Amino acid sequence: MSEPADSYDIAVIGAGPAGTAAALRAAELGASVVVLEAGRVGGTCVNTGCVPTRVLAKAARLMRETRSADDYGIVVDEPRVDWSAVVSRVHERVDAVRSIKREVERFAEAGIDLIHEGRARFVDDHTLALDSGRRVRAESILVCVGGHSRRLPIPGAELATVPEDVLSLTELPRRVAVIGAGNTGAQLVTVFRSFGAEVTLLDVAPRVLMASDARISAAIAESFVAHGVAVHTGIDTVERLDERDGAIRLTWRESDEAHAVDVDVVIMATGWPADVEDLGLERAGIEVEQSAIPVDRYFRTIVPHILAVGDANGRDMLVQAAQFEGEAAAENAVLGANRRTPHHLLPAGGFTDPDYAGVGLTEEQARDRDPSCVVATVRFADLDRAVIDDRESGFLTLIADRRRELVLGAHAVGENAVEVIQSVTTAMAAGIDVATLAGVRFAYPTYSAVIGNAARALLRTDSPALLE
Repeated sequence: MSEPADSYDIAVIGAGPAGTAAALRAAELGASVVVLEAGRVGGTCVNTGCVPTRVLAKAARLMRETRSADDYGIVVDEPRVDWSAVVSRVHERVDAVRSIKREVERFAEAGIDLIHEGRARFVDDHTLALDSGRRVRAESILVCVGGHSRRLPIPGAELATVPEDVLSLTELPRRVAVIGAGNTGAQLVTVFRSFGAEVTLLDVAPRVLMASDARISAAIAESFVAHGVAVHTGIDTVERLDERDGAIRLTWRESDEAHAVDVDVVIMATGWPADVEDLGLERAGIEVEQSAIPVDRYFRTIVPHILAVGDANGRDMLVQAAQFEGEAAAENAVLGANRRTPHHLLPAGGFTDPDYAGVGLTEEQARDRDPSCVVATVRFADLDRAVIDDRESGFLTLIADRRRELVLGAHAVGENAVEVIQSVTTAMAAGIDVATLAGVRFAYPTYSAVIGNAARALLRTDSPALLE
């Protein structure tokens, strides 16, 4: 006979950014809430994803700055990397970030029960069973599980390392191959190349950073090549990995010819499926599609009182998206509302060298919707702050509707690109027109001044629609 179930209004599976946001919002609305977490609170990004990657990017940036110190009259020896010290620093900074988030304390203060008793699995559409044997029943269930790295189904895949295990490497590799040129792969390319490794980058996609604007893709690929990275995009397939004389031989086909490289480490940054297997979703009447849970515009599954947000629904694998979705789903579950999230205003980028970021529509997407849209690009080389810092590489592109009433997208490569795009996102959220943005007075000398330059360039750009 099974144990009687603890009953709540809302059960949240997962204590990452989506689950935390959902639980706190549901409790704020007066619901009784339980959070079920099998691992560490905070989610993948804090513990093994973007936070540790950002610390590695900081170390890589310090290597770059140290190498150029002589240009400023600062005499230093050739820098070297103490890998074990780098790893220790990453773990220390991750712990520091986790400490300021205070998820456990915030749950307690909000009256939310946090249960750490293993994996939660559906018994039926209202009941969850934990590894401990405890059962939880809820009127609504929010699936906020995270994701995991995917290994390619090829011979020798077990020889590869996945991004979240990079810090488990016992020493700094001399030769690295990265499979996958998305955000994670691109950042790891920069990190290991900066640390002195020979780096090879492979992807079946025709260009790096396929989700980004084409200008960003071209600029980052050019930077990789300039820094000595062997970039192979548009390859036919990755064929296999083999152990060979203490190394890993990576074999792929490109232009229907076989190629191979011997490396010390292969990192597979080749996808991020949701952790939705082994949840017992079939017992709740839900089928998984393409490693994610299908939902409607309001994050409801085919079973309306079960909602899925964040990585679980496979839409936008971003912390900022997960938090928005979690709050919206909580309101929909508790209040019976139909809240959606403004996904077109999700800034995202990466800490490469130089950085890159974007928000809103790419130029291709904008022209598909309106061929008369207006586009202007300004160079960092014409920005005083970039010249002062000797960081002239880069640009900012702004895209507006043909009447210049709305900024539809913004894309940047260069120093502080992520922060620049964040500022543009704020303007877009406020509905500021291009003329107003062009009139903003930016502090001198700053990188954000490039926004005003780009807005004024948009006003000067000829638009066929306006000339008719």
